[in-house]
Amino acid sequence: MSEAQDKTDELAGTEQPFVQHLIELRDRLVYIMAGIGACMVALAIWPGPSGLIDLIAVPIRAHMPPDVKLIAVGVFTPFFVPLKVLMMAGLLLALPWVMYQIWAFVAPGLYSHEKRFALPLIIFGSLLAYTGIAFVQFFVLDKMFGFIQGFTPDSVNATPDIASYVEAILSLYLAFGLAFQVPIVVMLLVRFGMVTPEQLKSFRGYFVVVAFIISAVVTPPDVISQLALAIPMCILYELGIVGSRWFAQNAKPPEASDEA
Repeated sequence: MSEAQDKTDELAGTEQPFVQHLIELRDRLVYIMAGIGACMVALAIWPGPSGLIDLIAVPIRAHMPPDVKLIAVGVFTPFFVPLKVLMMAGLLLALPWVMYQIWAFVAPGLYSHEKRFALPLIIFGSLLAYTGIAFVQFFVLDKMFGFIQGFTPDSVNATPDIASYVEAILSLYLAFGLAFQVPIVVMLLVRFGMVTPEQLKSFRGYFVVVAFIISAVVTPPDVISQLALAIPMCILYELGIVGSRWFAQNAKPPEASDEA
């Protein structure tokens, strides 16, 4: 390989057979499952499935009478619900490890100037996901259940089912965790030349409408949770526009930066 070719494309000649890609994918999936399993074992030791259930039940218990508890209607609910919560908690705890394994799988196909920004994006994306989930746990759920419980008549004793409660809040965790990735998506779209920051600015009004439509679909039918999702999405969209300018400029190949 000539020196000129090396300067033209540093990835030239590094292609691997398709079978090798499958083996690498298998290994990364094994690492991901091992990481999630290790986190599940650690969480099973402390705080334990019961401790996790108690933690996620804090928002709704705060709006229930002290002597009222969540109920388990199904026969196998006391076993499967804590297991589901333990699996989700293990996945969340192992999220940086999962994203690192995804990066390690695609890293051989990235240029050196692109690899420099991959790990910061993984860290930033993980922090955004954790921020979205914490926002749900410590703000959205409290306000949402306070709003909902306020409509409960005095003659009705509200005793929610633990299975439906866990399913509802896990869906909110997922929705907010994904919605808080808006800056990452915006920066990548600009980086790969699919849109420009100017186009994103002109699309701002449409995105506000899209954000409120998404929040109305993925959140419960109450105004508080819908606003709690739509407003941060709009703010994060603006943050993504600001960050995309810097990211697109600094993630260019050295040759492109010199020509610019």
